[in-house]
Amino acid sequence: MKKKKRILLKIGSNTLTKETNNISRGKIEDLANQIAKLKDSCEFIIVSSGAIAVAKQFVKLESKQEDVFVKQALASIGQPHLIRIYQEIFREYGLLSSQCLLSYSDFEKDESKTNIVNTINVLVNNNYIPIINENDTVATDEIKFGDNDKLAALTASLLEVDLLIIATNTNGIYTKESIKNNNPKTIENVIDFEGLQKEIVSSKSTHGSGGMQSKIEAAAVAKKANIETWIVNGLEDDFITNAFHNKVPFTRVK
Repeated sequence: MKKKKRILLKIGSNTLTKETNNISRGKIEDLANQIAKLKDSCEFIIVSSGAIAVAKQFVKLESKQEDVFVKQALASIGQPHLIRIYQEIFREYGLLSSQCLLSYSDFEKDESKTNIVNTINVLVNNNYIPIINENDTVATDEIKFGDNDKLAALTASLLEVDLLIIATNTNGIYTKESIKNNNPKTIENVIDFEGLQKEIVSSKSTHGSGGMQSKIEAAAVAKKANIETWIVNGLEDDFITNAFHNKVPFTRVK
């Protein structure tokens, strides 16, 4: 049997909401449809943000606590809803899914790292798609620092995946000059990684806490582990299959 290509897909809140205030079931259907089409040749592990965005659809919390604690509480409310939506939609496409909550501290302990690898391998080998998020109720790194980009890269490295796909709301990384001229041009192949840093324009997404800088940092972590990273426009339909067939512009970091 031919070995399947192992892909870690990171999808952020901005992509999951399609830049609105609500989680888009249509976007999760688009994901499920693509994964179902590719399941004979690829196995997927998903790192998904969106727990806080889901919770905001249902509740408005009143609290005098710091904003970060309110967001942690929202994550606690939203996470089960997020997984329920994934499970309902994936099931319609004949896909099985599971939930894994990780913290950055898990990547600092050998025992935890071994447990993560063994558990996810069992899930994937039994055709379950692990849906990973940071355990926001006890950790604040994603809330504060980077919309799960770093978590995705660390997980990709730990699981020795073949490809890291980061779904974002642009056609990859644009040259700084083209953004200035209001005519965004994608850097399709990154050869000079150091030079890439100079092209970054600092901006945060609406719901997410990341920006292009955190995606570059994630790509650097993956590159160190000899993993190729694709930064693709996840707002478009069929963004994974189109990238595989080079039908859309996106950034490839080898």
